[in-house]
Amino acid sequence: MIIDAHAHLVAPDSLYSYLSTLRASGGTYGNASPVSDEALTASAGSNLKIMDSVGTDMQLLSPRPFQLNHSAKPARVVHMWVRANNDTIARTVQMHPTRFRGVAGLPQVAGEGVQICFEEMDRCINELGFVGVLLNPDPGEGDGKTPNLGDEYWYPLWEKLVKMDVPAHIHSAGCYNGREVYDEHFSSEETLAIISIYRSAVFEDFPALKLMVSHGGGSIPFQIGRWRSHHALHGRRLVTRWKSFDEFFRKFHFDTCVYTKDPLELLFKIAGPDRCLFGTEKPGSGSGIDPETGRSYDDVKPTIESIASLSAADKTAIFEGNARRIFSRIDSGKPAQR
Repeated sequence: MIIDAHAHLVAPDSLYSYLSTLRASGGTYGNASPVSDEALTASAGSNLKIMDSVGTDMQLLSPRPFQLNHSAKPARVVHMWVRANNDTIARTVQMHPTRFRGVAGLPQVAGEGVQICFEEMDRCINELGFVGVLLNPDPGEGDGKTPNLGDEYWYPLWEKLVKMDVPAHIHSAGCYNGREVYDEHFSSEETLAIISIYRSAVFEDFPALKLMVSHGGGSIPFQIGRWRSHHALHGRRLVTRWKSFDEFFRKFHFDTCVYTKDPLELLFKIAGPDRCLFGTEKPGSGSGIDPETGRSYDDVKPTIESIASLSAADKTAIFEGNARRIFSRIDSGKPAQR
């Protein structure tokens, strides 16, 4: 079985038109479901065709990150918008319960404590049957004011995730600081997420915490020598018990959304096949056509299958086993009946 651990909701335009209404009215209007059953059936069907064309059996669906609008004001706009996304994901899962599982968007609000997300998190996990949460490490969306993931600001969330045995998929959202667009922001925040936790006691305080970092861990695998040297020079000064940077790095999990063979081989070598989950974001930013293969870049399965250093057991773990182990509710959680 092929489980795509990094996929986002394919929804009709009516969902995103709803966001315009929320923002224009400050959340005064917009309580009704913005997506009809007919429109959602069509969009979900189009996604199934894409999945079938590349052999994907199941996708773990989360909201499209760059449109989460965590920096929007007032806060009720964020709450209403994220809830609408999660409800649309739940309806998609209900339509195709063998093909999709939900990963909840969190209503993170710039400038607010992380506890503001807990009510929606409980609803999605306990009532809607979702299997994980999508975590934006920068809800300020480029304003530079959010504490990094090593800060105790995040500790209430880490505690709750461990208690519920729920993994967090680290994936930044929009960026409005004028220096970078969301694509660059993703890579920057993924790198910062890992390094900020490295410089903290997060994994010492929460050893069972399960974090999957998007896009192969940002720049870290390519820059691994720099961080090995940093650990050799400064490791004793850090609040850490890690013998090496590599040992720490392997506390995370990573998706395979880097799309081409060379970086995938590097990721598998450094992180280990047991820490990597098949992920494509298909359809998404990787859907351009690779002129060398004639396939879209996000058709990652044949590329992984071509890597000679991976055993058959490694490939099974990457394509399915690791996702079932990390997202432990995939099998036990049933889609909610709405």
